[in-house]
Amino acid sequence: MTQTILGLVGLALLAAAPIMIFQGLAGRRGVTHELEQQRISFPPSGLPATLGAYAGRPVRTGAEARAYSDLIAEHVAAATGGRTYAEIAAECQNSKNDEKLGKLRETAFMGETLRGALLGAYQAWQVTLLVIGLGLLCGAIGVGFIALAVT
Repeated sequence: MTQTILGLVGLALLAAAPIMIFQGLAGRRGVTHELEQQRISFPPSGLPATLGAYAGRPVRTGAEARAYSDLIAEHVAAATGGRTYAEIAAECQNSKNDEKLGKLRETAFMGETLRGALLGAYQAWQVTLLVIGLGLLCGAIGVGFIALAVT
């Protein structure tokens, strides 16, 4: 009876493994496709030293999306003096007719929104890696269970 259960669990895990791997790979293709549609590329020069390896490259992967979001963060921080959108919005409440502050709020909002979208792509990329890894693990455990069932 135990061998039958081990065999059935092993078969179920082996059946789930390729589905998970396929879905993870499909998710990666989807993230890459969406990033390619945005036509985002790193500038060919003038990048901070930590991003120098990305110079001139298009953003196609989760790691590249995260790196580009870091670039946006640096640009927004430089433009806003290190203040966040929330801080600038609070300042706007006190200075309702300050046009320069209003434009700065728009800059911070757009930068932080773009950064959030890119970080979302990075997180999706990481989830696809997790799904692929779990698929491989399910396959390995499935093989182990079947091996136990037949011995």
